[in-house]
Amino acid sequence: MNGNSSHSDNGFNADFHLCKPLHEDDPEIYNIIKKEKDRQFRGLEMIASENITSRAVNDCLGSCLTNKYSEGMVGRRYYGGNDHIDEIEILCQQRALKAFGLDPAKWGVNVQPYSGSPANFAVLTALVEPHGRIMGLDLPDGGHLTHGFYTATKKISATSVFFESMPYKINLETELIDYDKLQENAKLFKPKMIIAGISCYPRHLDYKRFREICDENGSMLLADMAHVSGLVATGLTNNPFEYCDVVTTTTHKTLRGPRSGVIFYRKGVKSVDRNGKEILYDYEEKINSAVFPGLQGGPHNHQIAGIAVAMKQAATPEFKEYQTQVVKNAVVLAKGLAARGYKIVTGGTDNHLVWADMRCVKLSGAKAERILEVVEISCNKNTVPGDKSALNPSGIRLGTPCLTTRGFKEADMEHVIDYIDQALKIAQDCQVKSGPKLVDWRRVLETDEEFIKRVNTLKTHVEDFARKFPLPGQPDI
Repeated sequence: MNGNSSHSDNGFNADFHLCKPLHEDDPEIYNIIKKEKDRQFRGLEMIASENITSRAVNDCLGSCLTNKYSEGMVGRRYYGGNDHIDEIEILCQQRALKAFGLDPAKWGVNVQPYSGSPANFAVLTALVEPHGRIMGLDLPDGGHLTHGFYTATKKISATSVFFESMPYKINLETELIDYDKLQENAKLFKPKMIIAGISCYPRHLDYKRFREICDENGSMLLADMAHVSGLVATGLTNNPFEYCDVVTTTTHKTLRGPRSGVIFYRKGVKSVDRNGKEILYDYEEKINSAVFPGLQGGPHNHQIAGIAVAMKQAATPEFKEYQTQVVKNAVVLAKGLAARGYKIVTGGTDNHLVWADMRCVKLSGAKAERILEVVEISCNKNTVPGDKSALNPSGIRLGTPCLTTRGFKEADMEHVIDYIDQALKIAQDCQVKSGPKLVDWRRVLETDEEFIKRVNTLKTHVEDFARKFPLPGQPDI
């Protein structure tokens, strides 16, 4: 029997589907994927949490590694046949530490979390334990769901269901994190862990100040650097590893890897007591056990290989040039939109994020997101400071990683700014005719001949412009 076919006694070819390429075996799925790739190619992808992986990362994701079960840690698997899987995971761990300049004697890393949210939940499960107290940046102020978000009537994230959460906020006048108020509230709340992380906040975080507040209250400090990990690796933003106990990240945002997550944790000597005895960090076993068997089953080995490739790329000079351009493009975007009369939360950006408040032009975040989507510019509606409901946000979040991956420079961003401005003006004009309700606004946008014409004209301009830039990845899909 060879590796390409096998036959049962009745002559049925058991491998009928196994060797067919996707376009032959399932043309329906293949064609949908082709349509999605075309959408990405002819559009401007500006969702800040997205990026475009390299061909090498994609090759890992479509490899035979997806076939293998490997529950457990390196050298301690619950299945046989994992010698090469161990090699890949060890290499991934080594490259992850190297990418962020970490000493293996002082830092360990778990590369098995399926994504960022499971990584955060694993850390809290391991180190805070049920009903322990945490503090994270509030969602309307630029924080993430997994940092303990809840509303007045409902606990939204599992981190608010299983842990006692108290948010910290930004100062509404400066639109910057109110570290003084955080310090004041932490003294009262006494959290076991404070989370320094963002989902929309476009400014550098003061990890030193976070550390000082934690030390005052005996709290651990977790940095969720999911959005800015690429900037951290290249030294373009503040370094959480100088001050934090644990650092989590996704690997698919600025880091430009696969959809996955990573947990870094301190190890080695934590302190020395009065008798000269060394006190060691006890994070490693707790975190590893929380990931597996606590919260996950077998790791996704194809993802881990993709992380390894991305971490290798992140240590190159070319990657630093890329990250530098990401920030330059974001700064141009923020300044350009502000010059057109749009309010940029915090007045600008230090990273890849641009946070725009649409109340200044009397649009909701939903309308702004939708008008940009129909002209092939992808972003997401987002809460802004002062919003009362995450379901009816007043702003949008824009990002520059994807466009920069495709080769956009500052001059190209000027065109993007113009397209965004034109689209938002169409939305405003449509609202004059439709009134404030979203359902009426959408009906006019989709049926009125004037607006159909204006949308289609702008959409054509956007698509013609976007097609000038290559889309990395596999050539066929």
